Amino acid sequence: MISRVPVLLSSSSVFPEPTAAAFELAATTGYDGLEVMVWTDRVSQDAGALQGLSDHYDMPVLSVHAPCLLVTQRVWSPDPWERLNRAAQLAETLGAPTVVVHPPFSWQRDYAKNFAAGLAKVQARHPDLAFAIENMFPVKMAGRWFVPYTPGWDPTETGFDAYTLDLSHCAASRINALGMADKMGAGLKHVHLGDGTGEGRDEHLVPGRGNQPCAELLRSLSARGFKGSVALEVSTRKAASRAVREADLRESLEFARKHLAEPAGDRSAPRAIAL
Repeated sequence: MISRVPVLLSSSSVFPEPTAAAFELAATTGYDGLEVMVWTDRVSQDAGALQGLSDHYDMPVLSVHAPCLLVTQRVWSPDPWERLNRAAQLAETLGAPTVVVHPPFSWQRDYAKNFAAGLAKVQARHPDLAFAIENMFPVKMAGRWFVPYTPGWDPTETGFDAYTLDLSHCAASRINALGMADKMGAGLKHVHLGDGTGEGRDEHLVPGRGNQPCAELLRSLSARGFKGSVALEVSTRKAASRAVREADLRESLEFARKHLAEPAGDRSAPRAIAL
């Protein structure tokens, strides 16, 4: 049984390799478990296939990322509520305690209008799951900032019971992750660990290669009473080889374990950068 904060490998971190490769790499490099990103890979949608991989590699699935991306809008169903319900069922089947959810896109008007109430109904059907709403980021188009989410990219402005803190998204929105963690408070249930440079785009760098306070955030989790898991969500799509990808994943895991084990340090880092 894992006594420390579990460090998971998001299956998105091995893209363009498939979901099955994430189990193999997580086992090879020593992660505590997996976060399954449900996307167009059929294996990521199939509870039986995922359970088989989990058993084969002795690698538990400890979180499920619902299909909320632009490229997954028709996975399982074009209905976002059906996708969320299916993600919850998948998590329960696999024994994963956390479902990661994005705020609604601005064009999903009915879904956005009823999101809080609908989420409460889904939660009532699955009381043992944490539906952790993820902080997102504005995007820049034609020299202007645009927020593609309703009511916004920061879920704490609406208020939910559970949150996923994504550090790469903090960098893309040019805010400090420690400040966002403070806003999430006791609702902070899950962390997506990745880094960014604040250039206004989602980079998902190996932690320590950007300017987010990744180490400080990890050190602060114990004092925050954090009981969730940390999932490495880094981009290795440009890795020149499997060996380079594996090296990046090992470096990320070592970074996470090192700083999770250290006491909290200085909290004097700047909390926000104006857009």
